[in-house]
Amino acid sequence: MKKIVITGMGAVTPVGIGIDEYWKNITEGKSGIDTIKTFDPSELAVQIAGEVKNFNPSDYLAKDLIRKTDPFMQYAYVAAEEAIKQSGIEIEPERTGIIMGTAMSGVATTAFTQDALSGASHKKVGPRFIPKILGNIAAANIAIDYNIQGPSFTVSTACSSGGDAINTACMCMQAGKADVMLAVGAESVLCPLVIYSLANAKALSRRNDDPKTASRPFDVTRDGFVIGEGGGALVLETEEHALARGAKIYGEVKGCGNTCDAHHVTAPHPEGRGAIACMKQALADAGIDASEIGYVNAHGTATNKGDTVETGAIKSVFGDKLPYVSSTKGATGHMMGAGGITETIACVKAIETGIIPPTINLNEIDPECEGIDFVPNTAKKADIRYAMSNAFGFGGQNSSIIVGKYE
Repeated sequence: MKKIVITGMGAVTPVGIGIDEYWKNITEGKSGIDTIKTFDPSELAVQIAGEVKNFNPSDYLAKDLIRKTDPFMQYAYVAAEEAIKQSGIEIEPERTGIIMGTAMSGVATTAFTQDALSGASHKKVGPRFIPKILGNIAAANIAIDYNIQGPSFTVSTACSSGGDAINTACMCMQAGKADVMLAVGAESVLCPLVIYSLANAKALSRRNDDPKTASRPFDVTRDGFVIGEGGGALVLETEEHALARGAKIYGEVKGCGNTCDAHHVTAPHPEGRGAIACMKQALADAGIDASEIGYVNAHGTATNKGDTVETGAIKSVFGDKLPYVSSTKGATGHMMGAGGITETIACVKAIETGIIPPTINLNEIDPECEGIDFVPNTAKKADIRYAMSNAFGFGGQNSSIIVGKYE
C-alpha cells in the first residue's frame, strides 16, 4: 500500500475564508450562524443559516467564471485554489486528478431560476443554466484552469460526499491512476425550496431569535440542525511523489471507510450498524487500533436520533478507551458536501497544533450521550497522533476518514 500524504488544504466556511481564519475561529468557539442575508427569509419558519460571509467572488474569480457558476462551484474553486497554492505543486496534467463531492449541486440556482420563470418569459432562463447546476462542472472549471487531465469523478453521497471524495481520491492513487489528486467538497443549498422541505421534515432548528446558539450538537435542548454552506479542498499525493519534489507534508491519510446502513432513506440505523462498520473499516484500513485515535470530529448535526445513534456507535467502537469527540457543526452549521473535507482539515490541524476544537452551545449533555468528553464550549490541549472524521448522510451513507501525523 502506498502512503497517501496531505500537502495542501483550503477552506471557505461560515466562520472564515482560508485555513488560518477557519481554524482560529472554530478553536476560539465562534459561531458563523446568523439570520439569512442571501434572500429575505421573513416568511419562512426557519430564517437562520451558516452563510459564508464577506465573500466577494470578484476578489477570486474572473467575471466570466462568476457569470457561469453557482455559489457552490465558487466556494469549491476558491478552496481548491488555496490548497493548490499551499502545496506549491506544479501540475503534471495526466498524472493529476480531481474528485468533487457535493450533496445537492446547484439546487438553489434551480429553485431561483424556476421562480423567475414562473409567470415570466422563457428569456429568464439563461444559456448557462444547465452547466451552473451540474455537480461535475465544479470540478471541470478547476480542471480547465489548472490543466488537470487525470481521473475526474463527482460523488454525490448526501452528507458523506466530502469524505467519500477523499476516499475515492485515495483509491485512484492506490490503483496507480494518478500521483496527485485534488479532493474537493462544496455546498450552497440556501433557498426557500430546500428550507421548506427540511423544516417540514422537522430536521431544522427553529431558534430564529438566537441564531448563534441554534446549532447544539449533543445538547439535551437541541432541536435540529442548521444549514451551512462553503467549500473545502485537499491536495493529496503519494509519499514518493511528495518527497521527490520536496513538498511540505501536513499529514497522512491513514485509512478510509465507506458503508451503507441499508435501513432507511433518512433515519440512521437505530443501533448504528453502518456507522460502527464504517469506523471499524477505516481502522482496519489504517492498520491501527481504536485506542490509538485521540480525537473524533463527529458528524454531530444536533438532530435527536443522529446524535444519540452516533454516540452509541462511538462507544461501541472505542469501548473504555474513548477519544475526545467534538462537533464543529455547532460553529459552522451542517455544510453537507463541504463538511467531510473541512472537518477532516480540522482533524489535521488538531494533530498539528495539539488543540481539540470545541463543541459550542453544549451546556447540558443529553443523558443518552453521556460518557464521552465532547469538549464543551472551550478548546482543549492534547497531544494526539491520529484523528477520525465521521460524515453520515441520507440513504444510510457513512464515511470515516482517519488522518495521522506524518512520520
